[in-house]
Amino acid sequence: MSVYQRRFINKGKVGKIDTAQPTALGTERRATMADVAAHVGVSRQLVGLVFRNEQGVAAQTRKRILDAADELGYRPNTAARSLRSASTKTIGVIFHPNESAPLEIIEWIYEYGRRAGYTVIVSTASPTRAERRAIDELIGYRCEALILISPREDPDVLRSATGHTPVVVVGRDMPNSEFDVVRSRGDEGIETIVRYLASLGHTDMIYVHGSDMFDSELRLAGYRRAMSSLGLGEQVLELPGDYTEESGASAARVLLERELLPTAIVCNNDQAALGLSHVLQQAGVLIPEHVSLTGYDDSRIASLSFLDLTTARQDPEEIGAAAIRAAVARITGDASKPTQSWTSAPLVVRGSTAVPPK
Repeated sequence: MSVYQRRFINKGKVGKIDTAQPTALGTERRATMADVAAHVGVSRQLVGLVFRNEQGVAAQTRKRILDAADELGYRPNTAARSLRSASTKTIGVIFHPNESAPLEIIEWIYEYGRRAGYTVIVSTASPTRAERRAIDELIGYRCEALILISPREDPDVLRSATGHTPVVVVGRDMPNSEFDVVRSRGDEGIETIVRYLASLGHTDMIYVHGSDMFDSELRLAGYRRAMSSLGLGEQVLELPGDYTEESGASAARVLLERELLPTAIVCNNDQAALGLSHVLQQAGVLIPEHVSLTGYDDSRIASLSFLDLTTARQDPEEIGAAAIRAAVARITGDASKPTQSWTSAPLVVRGSTAVPPK
């Protein structure tokens, strides 16, 4: 009889099939905290301190306990632990997976959440999965705060969905709301890009404005401010839609219909710049020999060798740290009024920009 399908008999009745997998203990029973304690030769309470990530345990002892847990296959039951506690020590995060920048931010949300003693639970929203459904799921896990990365719902809808759960919004302004907000200085980032292009000798610079992108108006304001201060005429190519690669490709097709291309194109994010770059180069336009191209975000795609994009950097670590800091302050009651945290947007120069052609 298979050990994975062993039946047990209780007073002549056939019971349920036991499907538990063998552990390093050599039985079908799951390892417990007591097993780890016995294996290391410490108290169960000390093992508990380690898995709650609390202070007061020597580094060497902590390592021995964690190594023993790995060897025995022990994993703490966080769901059961949260039900026994008034505090679940969890923070929920919601993002849209078709966007590239949030993935890097989430890495640092995990890290700074861990440093603060919180577990991070991530849920996604998509065209087939509404943000409200993702919010309901995380509230069901008793998350003590939510971090919403570029949420698309109206603030009133978000307020109704989240109820009394503290909320931190990343990458979008939330005027007249009780939500904390973390945003990069998009206007300053774009202004720095324009000034850099001007220093190379560019005077004919067009801005590709994806009007449906959150915070798009902030970045557009930076372009306009820079062009005005330089005494240059602004050119804005406004297209309905978001800031995906396809949006950038559409912008490139519009530009290719013109008699002359500008010497520099400023995109409001890296994904749009990637799509625009692909269509231009298919048409025989070389970057940066014929046209200089810039983006915004400094996402992973910006540093790819075939794009090598000059951009403004949204530092994912800086954003992740600020989001966790705001969430924890709400949970612990250290913040009473909504806060707005601004993160930097420094210039990152790569090979997609050069002096204008003569």
